[in-house]
Amino acid sequence: MSKGELLVIDGIDGSGKTTQIELLKKYLFSKNIPFEVISFPQYGKNEYADRIADYLSGKFGEISDIDPYEMAKLYASDRKTIRDSIFGWLKEGKLVIANRYIASSKAHLGANMNEEKREKFMEWIDQLEYQTNGMPKPDLTILLKVDPKVGQENALKDHKVDIHEKSLEHEQKAAKIYFELSEIEENWQVIDCMRNGGMRTPQDIHNEIINRLYPITLV
Repeated sequence: MSKGELLVIDGIDGSGKTTQIELLKKYLFSKNIPFEVISFPQYGKNEYADRIADYLSGKFGEISDIDPYEMAKLYASDRKTIRDSIFGWLKEGKLVIANRYIASSKAHLGANMNEEKREKFMEWIDQLEYQTNGMPKPDLTILLKVDPKVGQENALKDHKVDIHEKSLEHEQKAAKIYFELSEIEENWQVIDCMRNGGMRTPQDIHNEIINRLYPITLV
């Protein structure tokens, strides 16, 4: 049995991550490729995700009121609850698809820091997630790149916005960090979801995702 692989679909709010994962699931079904999907945070499944939901609802105050290190611990603890399952799926030879992953903490929680503090913060996150908690590293991260204003508009259509989504400045900073990560971290593919000032069609983006999956050997 071949070794499984971890594929991350990431990007700012309103970039279409969930839509693209649904299209990818249909594609994998059609190819008889075994897979599992996990979305982070895992709302309603553990105490850490519940506290993250409280944070995003504004219960703990504004973004600037929050200690990013303490929040990063919550996000990391949420992921750790399913670590053993992820390793089990990988051992079974499955493609594990994560809707958001560790880069999300770097982008969103690092957005309220200056560059010097952010660099140290990201190093600390890598130590916490990959070394202390033993999370698997992605085999491929696909970044869905969208204009933050368009992403915010997309989020407004779908649900009641959280404290990240309601701040265009926050989304702009997070988008910049995501793109910087794509240039310095291993195994990233960036897909520009924009065309002529608007979103490309979901199918068009999906087709490009399929073409960009070549680092993944299971597909």
